[in-house]
Amino acid sequence: MSRALVIGGSGGIGSAVADVLRKNIADVHVISRREHGLDIRDERSIRDIAAILDNRGLRFNLIFVATGALEVCGTPPEKSFSVIKADAMAEAFAVNAIGPALLIKHFSALLAKDERAVFAFLSARVGSIEDNRLGGWMSYRASKAALNQLVKCASVEIKRSHPNAIITALHPGTIETPLTKKYARGRYTSTPHEGAEKMLSVLDKLTAEDTGTFLDYNGDEIPW
Repeated sequence: MSRALVIGGSGGIGSAVADVLRKNIADVHVISRREHGLDIRDERSIRDIAAILDNRGLRFNLIFVATGALEVCGTPPEKSFSVIKADAMAEAFAVNAIGPALLIKHFSALLAKDERAVFAFLSARVGSIEDNRLGGWMSYRASKAALNQLVKCASVEIKRSHPNAIITALHPGTIETPLTKKYARGRYTSTPHEGAEKMLSVLDKLTAEDTGTFLDYNGDEIPW
């Protein structure tokens, strides 16, 4: 990979991914709400930043989307349908599904066209419908399942214009970040840096035939 872009680069995983990439790639770009005003709930914000990069003639071999939210509107993940709040569910979909859909809309044209290019999205194993054995966390589960469907749709569409592109959803494991602190109870898979190294190693091994997949941090396929 000769040029990479990390979207959501101020978060625990996003910043770690950017740091690992900088050790191997000279040209790493990072976009975040904190530094650039990116708001993935606002299409104008997404469109304007994509346009700036496009006007610079930048094309990327990797676009890594590290955005997402587990707790929204100050509401923890639901344990029962009885506590579902419509506004919190709508916000979860806005951040975890609609925002990434808009990123696909405006950033897919920035993928390198005649070279291998990867568009990777942070998803979560709990977004797997087949793997759901415990229930609960309805808004988060459903919004990540929606993200997975969007990734699959994008893999079909983008392949028509970018035959060497790989569009994939990644489960990072339980990374030790403020996002997981309330819920992991010390059961961490890895640190952000370790998780970033694992996920980037998985991405490095993928070929165009792997587009439209849902993988974990070891490269194992997760059922939809």
